[in-house]
Amino acid sequence: MKTIEVDEELYRYIASHTQHIGESASDILRRMLKFTPGQQAVRAAPAAVAQSMQARAEPQQAVPVAPSVTAPAAAQQPRDKVRAMRELLLSDEYAEQNKAVNRFMLVLSTLYSLAPQEFAAATETLHGRTRTYFAGDEQTLLQGGNHTKPKPVPGTPYWVITNTNTGRKRSMIETIMQAMQFPVELTDKVCGTI
Repeated sequence: MKTIEVDEELYRYIASHTQHIGESASDILRRMLKFTPGQQAVRAAPAAVAQSMQARAEPQQAVPVAPSVTAPAAAQQPRDKVRAMRELLLSDEYAEQNKAVNRFMLVLSTLYSLAPQEFAAATETLHGRTRTYFAGDEQTLLQGGNHTKPKPVPGTPYWVITNTNTGRKRSMIETIMQAMQFPVELTDKVCGTI
């Protein structure tokens, strides 16, 4: 593994092309450059390099690009979900969250991004005795009372009540992860970090 230094602007540009949590800079660059493992590096002629440098110096317009989506093999998907959750727990972003509610929201966002349909099925049956925990809009959750403090789950169409104790938040995560068939050990570990 080699290390290269990049300026802040380039770093942010590369990071903005992240498709899933835990994706390495090498993976992002390989995808952006359409470089496959084992492919021979092409050595550019000095004139081509100078031309390329000049083109980069000129202002460019951003062109929206649709991300290519490939369907993972069925056997590989559960392993990828587990890996993604483990990477979330080890990430700087997660470690920087100093409030349980922020970690709760980050875990919910990640779970949704891994399997939206499974997440939807898990949240449909998740509710308390007198309140709904998840809904597609704020008003539905406010029917349980103005004190529920509904917040949108980032990157999802869902809202969740946040005025619950940490134990309830852990229970909600546990129920969702069990429904999404995560290993018990990982579920316990994630819940323990909330």
